[in-house]
Amino acid sequence: MNVTLRQLRVFIEVARLQSFSRAGDEIGLTQSAVSRCVRELEIELGLKLVDRTTREVRLTDAGANLLGGVSRLLSDLDQALREIREIGEQRRGRVIVAASPTIACRLMPRVVARCQQQFPYIQLGLRDDVQSDVVRKVKSGEVDFGVIVGGLVADELVGEPLMTDSFCVVCPANHRLAAGSQVQWGALAGESLVLLGPESGSRPIIDRVLREHGVVSPVVQELGHSATVFGLVEAGVGISVLPWLSLPLPANSGLVARALLPRAQRTVELVRRRDRSLSPAAQAVWELVRTLPARAEDLT
Repeated sequence: MNVTLRQLRVFIEVARLQSFSRAGDEIGLTQSAVSRCVRELEIELGLKLVDRTTREVRLTDAGANLLGGVSRLLSDLDQALREIREIGEQRRGRVIVAASPTIACRLMPRVVARCQQQFPYIQLGLRDDVQSDVVRKVKSGEVDFGVIVGGLVADELVGEPLMTDSFCVVCPANHRLAAGSQVQWGALAGESLVLLGPESGSRPIIDRVLREHGVVSPVVQELGHSATVFGLVEAGVGISVLPWLSLPLPANSGLVARALLPRAQRTVELVRRRDRSLSPAAQAVWELVRTLPARAEDLT
């Protein structure tokens, strides 16, 4: 059987409008072309579908039965085609993004909120993992792309700088380092430090800058999330060095953050697999992340 979608759509319009000429006007065909489509459909099915007189067009019983079934099928087909088109227009799909904790806590919530506003049919899932796990998940394809601390060298991945961030010291408000608005790195010497663990993308930078300034301080705790760091600092276990993106500090915690000078900088990057194109939905979210300010200090 060689029935075409065009024949079926023409037949539905004829049945709806009860006129060959009006159906032709509606779908942009001549009356003779409409008549030919209906006649070809009747020949293919071996049934008369339309009774036509000089004054009216009526469906036969076979035509009425066909109209009911085909209308539902074409409605389902049109819905499926609309959904495919929406995917192509970056408006529908599921996207999973992984981000390092100090990035996820401040940057990504605003990305999720903007995505809900601009792309309501994109389901954006967020994974906050230590940097090594973010990289692993991007490489394995578990997530569409990642947001990490820059400096990573990996042949399988391609990165794009997003913004820069610097570091601060976090300590109780009554600590000696809280007296001014800025603290020199050298002033950390001898202080007990509560730091992010080695898996963090920021930790290698912090260690390097401490060495450069000759700071010798015991690291008493190493953690994966800044929220736990805040709790230990508040409890008096030690002070911490964190990127500004890990703030704000917990409300009523009694903690303060002071800028560390000279300014040490880290780069935040978008990373994805080199050998895999992003889906239209994932590309839309990637572009959305790219609209963030170029400096963490400019976030509002």
